[in-house]
Amino acid sequence: MSYQPSGTILEKYAKVLVNFALGGGTGIKPGDVVYLQSPLSALPFYRALRKTILDSGGLMISGLSDDMNGAAKYFYDHASHEQLSAFLSMYAKGLVAQADHRIAVIADHDVHELDKVNPKKMMLAQKSAKPMMDWFNKKENNGLYTWTLGLYGTPSMAKEASLSEEDYWRQIINACYLDQPDPIASWRKISREVQRVAGKLTALKIKDLHVVGKDVDLHITVGEKRRWLGGGGRNIPSFEVFTSPDWRGTQGWIRFNQPLYYYGPKVEGIELHFEKGRVIKASAAKNEKLLHEMLATDKGAAQIGEFSLTDKRLSRITKFMAETLFDENMGGPFGNTHLAVGKSYNDTYAGSTVNVPKSVFRKLGYNESAIHVDMISTADRTVTATLPGGSQKVIYRNGQFTI
Repeated sequence: MSYQPSGTILEKYAKVLVNFALGGGTGIKPGDVVYLQSPLSALPFYRALRKTILDSGGLMISGLSDDMNGAAKYFYDHASHEQLSAFLSMYAKGLVAQADHRIAVIADHDVHELDKVNPKKMMLAQKSAKPMMDWFNKKENNGLYTWTLGLYGTPSMAKEASLSEEDYWRQIINACYLDQPDPIASWRKISREVQRVAGKLTALKIKDLHVVGKDVDLHITVGEKRRWLGGGGRNIPSFEVFTSPDWRGTQGWIRFNQPLYYYGPKVEGIELHFEKGRVIKASAAKNEKLLHEMLATDKGAAQIGEFSLTDKRLSRITKFMAETLFDENMGGPFGNTHLAVGKSYNDTYAGSTVNVPKSVFRKLGYNESAIHVDMISTADRTVTATLPGGSQKVIYRNGQFTI
């Protein structure tokens, strides 16, 4: 019989997402509408979340999807072009209008189910959903919507990470502070430290970053009117501090020593070369075709949308988890860097985002895309910032912030 976390652990986990992560660290209010997305393989967690939403006075829209018995592969193998590209605009508009918050549970009944699916079909389906993503982004920018992500471990995911199911869940429990009497109190403490660092970086008014190590030599233009963020509850766990740079100023190369699982099949040994802000060369030791298809999703897919750093002193994640949500927050001897190609986060704009037109974000170099794909490196690196006036300051070394 496979390992299952106790009801007490799932209840604590659900409370962290509902009563802390949503609302930007404040939780939901009675009468708030929560759109709960979960695959069937995470059904015990779905039930715990449903109960917590109810007990907290929330209303729920259910999005329970079938990830069992090859359902996802069957869709991609048999769906027509019309079915792959269909966008039900009336439903989507109503959903966006109704939802105050969204919780998305990540779980995978079979990590390798989509290994042989044509990647163009997966890109088409995601690209077709972009209008709804844009509507949610606009609602978030106007301060009317929050979201969070959580992970439910499955036997297939544990096997992929070369961990027992119990050890896999031990990483989840430790990383999310579910072993503490009051996990939410622990998260508030961590969030304060992450926000302190983010505030320091914002106050420096960094112009450019130079990231140097054996796997990287990359220049990044931070851009005007930017702020650094972290600790806002969007991901659980999250120890990172990040910004969305001006994509036009990215120059150099970076190699990622952690695999990418974003579309199912594992992409390993990724190396990207940037020139004038765009990826001009991309290679991978495994599944390179999928990498190329991903970067060709749309014009913005080959441009940077996020740069992030995690301080090793904060993260309780000690093992590779074969899931970006956790791997992009891994600790270890050198912390980690993750860089995302695709969509920028508009909330890194240093000012109110309410009713700011797209043209303003475009002018400032915020990237637009149907995708946002994080790629991760845990290799040693030093990050040096160029400040106003041309002075330089090392902000990150040996896996930790120096400010």
